[in-house]
This record gives sequence, C-alpha cells and structure tokens, in this order.
Amino acid sequence: MPKTIHEALRWASSFLVDLGGEGTAAEWLLLHHLEVNRTKLFMMFHDPIKQDVWDAFRKDILTHAEGVPVQHLMGYQEFYGRRFHVNQYVLIPRPETEELVQHVLHFKTELFHDQSVEVLDVGCGSGAIAITLSKEDASQKVEAVDISLEALNIAKSNAAELAAKVDFFESDLLQTPLKENKKYDIVVSNPPYIPLGEHDELAVHVRDHEPHLALFGGQDGYELYRRLIKELPGVIKKTGLVALEVGAGQGETVRQLLQEVLPQATTEVKLDISGKDRMVFAYGTLKEE
Repeated sequence: MPKTIHEALRWASSFLVDLGGEGTAAEWLLLHHLEVNRTKLFMMFHDPIKQDVWDAFRKDILTHAEGVPVQHLMGYQEFYGRRFHVNQYVLIPRPETEELVQHVLHFKTELFHDQSVEVLDVGCGSGAIAITLSKEDASQKVEAVDISLEALNIAKSNAAELAAKVDFFESDLLQTPLKENKKYDIVVSNPPYIPLGEHDELAVHVRDHEPHLALFGGQDGYELYRRLIKELPGVIKKTGLVALEVGAGQGETVRQLLQEVLPQATTEVKLDISGKDRMVFAYGTLKEE
C-alpha cells in the first residue's frame, strides 16, 4: 500500500499508462474518492492516504482498467460547470458538445435578442444540452425528446437536481412533435453518427459500456441525420436555428443535407477548438410560410 496520496496517484497513473490507458483517469478517480478539487489535491500530495480511500480507489482503478468508464464508476460527468449523472443508458457528455451549446446561445442572442424562444433538443440522452440551455438563458422554453425511456429518466432526474425547467417527452426523433403539430424557434441535436463498420475500432470503454442506440448512425453514419433533417420543416418556424453536432469529417455532407431541405437558410460548418468540423448550423430564414 502506498504511504502518501502522491504515491497512490503515481502508482495508478503508471498502471493505466502501462496498459495503454490514460493516466488522467487516475487523477479523476482520486479527486472523486478524496472529495476535493485539483488545487486541494496538490496541497495534499504528501499526506498519508487512508486505508479505506486506498481500497476504494484501487478497486476503481482495476475496474477501469477492464474497460469501465471513469464516469460510470463515479456516477457523473461535469458539463458546462454542472454535474450530470450518467450510466449505461446515456451517452457520456463530451467537451465538444459544450462548444455546440456555446454557439446555440450566441446564435440565439443574434437572431432573437431578448425574446423568449421555444427550443427542442432531439435525442437528449442525459439532458446535458437541454438543461444547460435552460439554465444559461431562462428566457428559453426548452423541451427535449429521446426514444429511450431509460435515458429520459436520467434526464428528468438531472433536471430536477439542477432545478432546470425542461419538459421531456418520448419520441423517435421528431415523430411526437410532428403528431402534436408543435413548432420551435431552435432545434438542436447531437444524434448518433458513428458508422456501424467502425464498431470494432472503438475504445472498449465506449464500445462495451455506452448505449449503441446513442452511438451508431447506420452503415455510413448519416442515417439519423437524413431522417431528422427530412422531418425538420414540419417542426421549425419560419425564422430560427438548427444546430447539429457531427462526427469529424461529416460536416460538409450534413451541411448539404440541411441546405437541400432548407434552401432559404444560411448553412455553415464550424470547427471545434481542435480544428475539427464538429458542428453544422442552419439559421436565419429557414422556410417559406
């Protein structure tokens, strides 16, 4: 057993790296078990590590080494400064999706200023996008849909815990809003976009522990985009915004799909902080009355 917190972290990081993993996972788990932030952790480096903390930390390191995501071991993922509970039924929120939210908030201000708008998050998963939009701009009336009842339960729980005003509904993409003849100013979605053929190339913690329903977008990765975009004219208002997250390399194809269905809109691909084409937008005048 290591004597100090620093020794425990050094062992765990080296253990994971030697197995081809990431040493940062060790730090996340240690922060979780010590219930401290990163600054406090550095201040505690030379403190002795307690037996119960070591036992729990070591157990999680060994479990993570077998492929279980760190977020599932902790039970949560930070997103936009808030803690979202996650499990095997929802996609773990990624940092790239925070950039999508930032752009939506910017576009909302540019297009609508301080007006109240109606927003729909399609395939909401943990509720990270919908809840964050609601919390960041209370003038928005936010609804969210998902085909998975298990995911909706997680999203509703996150919304309740974060005191977010979001209405959740079961729906296969836009089918429920279409049946209810609902119209929105903003539609945002991070749909499944991984081609089925890339299944075996995924990291084990993704392939074996995150929901395939939220990962795979058909043979070429575009199946959900085609369906979603085809249904869009039935739920959007004349003026507004469509915001989609895409896989790297998919931006131009999805932009063209949007442009074909919404020929009057301005369409644009935006790069994420890493320079990858991860977001596609259609905005302005979206359709004729």
